[in-house]
Amino acid sequence: MKYTEDISKRVNDLLEKNYDAEKGYKKAAEIVDNNKLKQFFNEQAQNRYDFGHQLKSEIESFGETPDKGGSTKGSMHRTWMDIKSTFTSNDEQAILNEVKTGEEAAVEEYNEVINDTTLPPTTQKILTEQRNNVQTTLQNAKNFEAVLS
Repeated sequence: MKYTEDISKRVNDLLEKNYDAEKGYKKAAEIVDNNKLKQFFNEQAQNRYDFGHQLKSEIESFGETPDKGGSTKGSMHRTWMDIKSTFTSNDEQAILNEVKTGEEAAVEEYNEVINDTTLPPTTQKILTEQRNNVQTTLQNAKNFEAVLS
């Protein structure tokens, strides 16, 4: 099966959003004081780094070129996170809210791409595994939120 231009663009979009999420999680880990939350954010940053490498390899395996850098939407999210952290001084609840919002959007986007019937099986498998991991992360963020409230 061959990557269409649309599939290549959509998988590259996911790649960029994973770069953005990695940076966002690193920033969140720097901001929070709670050691368990800091560890959670650092683990998620590493996961998103790993996701990015999986996606880059998959894109390359179909003869396409992976994008580099962060997406505009993700950059806006990071900027908001920077502003929010300045005004809320380590408000872990607000940071977790941002994480939940970002992860919910990620699950939706993964689902849209996974449901594309022209998606090669290897790509579908990778995306499904990553989406499942993001869903677990979302649930963990909700669990942290419940504990902190």
